[in-house]
Amino acid sequence: MKHDVIIGLEIHAELKTKSKMFCGCDNDAQGKEPNTVVCPVCLAHPGTLPVPNKQAIEWTILVGLALNCKINQLSKFDRKNYFYPDLPKGYQISQYDLPIAYDGFLEIDGKPILITRIHLEEDTGKLIHPAGKKHTLVDYNRAGTPLIELVTEPIIRDAATAKKFAQEYQKILRFLDISHADMEKGEMRCEANISVQEQGKWQYLNGQIKPLGNYKLNPKVELKNINSFRYMEKAVEYEIKRQIKALADGAKLVQETRGWNNEKGITTSLRIKETSADYRYFPEPDIPPLRIDQTWIKKIKARLPELPAQKIKRFKEEYFFSDYESEILAGDKALAKYTEEVITELRAWIETSGDTWERQKHKLAKATANWLINELFKHLKTNSQTISQVKITPENFAEFISLIYQDKINSSAAQTILAKMYERGGDPTQIMDELGLKQLDDKEALEKVIAEVIFKNQKQAQEYKNGKTAVLQFFIGQVMADTKGKANPKLVAEILKSVLAK
Repeated sequence: MKHDVIIGLEIHAELKTKSKMFCGCDNDAQGKEPNTVVCPVCLAHPGTLPVPNKQAIEWTILVGLALNCKINQLSKFDRKNYFYPDLPKGYQISQYDLPIAYDGFLEIDGKPILITRIHLEEDTGKLIHPAGKKHTLVDYNRAGTPLIELVTEPIIRDAATAKKFAQEYQKILRFLDISHADMEKGEMRCEANISVQEQGKWQYLNGQIKPLGNYKLNPKVELKNINSFRYMEKAVEYEIKRQIKALADGAKLVQETRGWNNEKGITTSLRIKETSADYRYFPEPDIPPLRIDQTWIKKIKARLPELPAQKIKRFKEEYFFSDYESEILAGDKALAKYTEEVITELRAWIETSGDTWERQKHKLAKATANWLINELFKHLKTNSQTISQVKITPENFAEFISLIYQDKINSSAAQTILAKMYERGGDPTQIMDELGLKQLDDKEALEKVIAEVIFKNQKQAQEYKNGKTAVLQFFIGQVMADTKGKANPKLVAEILKSVLAK
């Protein structure tokens, strides 16, 4: 029996506002002692009243606009009733039937993944389970943090697409500069709702999965507690196989919440999944309805920056980067900024040299991409650093590229200089002079070295003359060794071909 996979995502992201969602507490609890960033409001003391954070509301509208959503001009907050020790009030202030943003989409691999809604709510506290102990500790520092929840339509069909959607959404949050969206720190949390249905026995209608005929839909399973994109993909793939095998074995599936155990590579049951009726939603009586007029929406829309997909497209068109280069360099906000600052410096340099940017931009931009991705990234990866931590300024990196462009240094010398720049920063020309790495371009001097190399290797010279042209690389290597890597390899090749042709 063949099955269709149906996946819907729910993604929570903490907003990095200065204060919490409904009180004036500091919203940055990272590294702080437990229960020190709290107040009577976020601890739900009797008599306290919530006051909505305007910045959080505007940022929710902003991300909605970035994801092609419609904005509800009349929205409201609701009480979502359930009890866990990390929920101080015994309910969560969330949004139910009138979310701030709805009916949007995000393209993944050229196909739109429909977004049902993006709503604003408050985060819970954090439960800590000490190893070997029978008690649980509660840290309320996170309680009340502004949290946006994005819900997709159940139209994703495989784990890889689910992973790509979450990754692209993370990029957008970072480009908008509204969330750090660090999954390892819990600032972004992905949940996947998965079901498998018999092919031809169901249809997608008005945002719902509907059975055809007498077919009874298989229940969906929600996956929680996933703290990386790689684990999410693995968890979804496992759960799909688990459900299909269970149906094949005649086992009964139940609607439940399951967690991912990465050590064992399996999902495990946590609890029976609640429905919206279990939460007993009703309008939050302490917060009036939220009215969002077109003037407000237009002001927020004017703040939209160039988003990842737009920047990637522009990098390909403007700088002739490949798809791969554009994805790498334009997919990260800090790296995209660094790349463009390097190119701006190169443009200024080439135009002062008497040449034009339009004539040389392809060569200079490609050299920039090559040395960033294939060389600088090696140092960053080895030292677990990001581009924002690197000591090399865009100005110095541009000068480094210009040295290569002018053939003042060869590839070997360039790698040595880049390593020194990464270690301490500084001017590449000065480092080149300090290390004596300036390329040897003296034709007369090179001719003497080449003549000696050929004299010592008569057998290889004859092989070249007999048509074995690959021997040329042997001679280039010998000359580079004799000049301690300083010779201009292009000039060396030209002289060798001329001499060996005689």
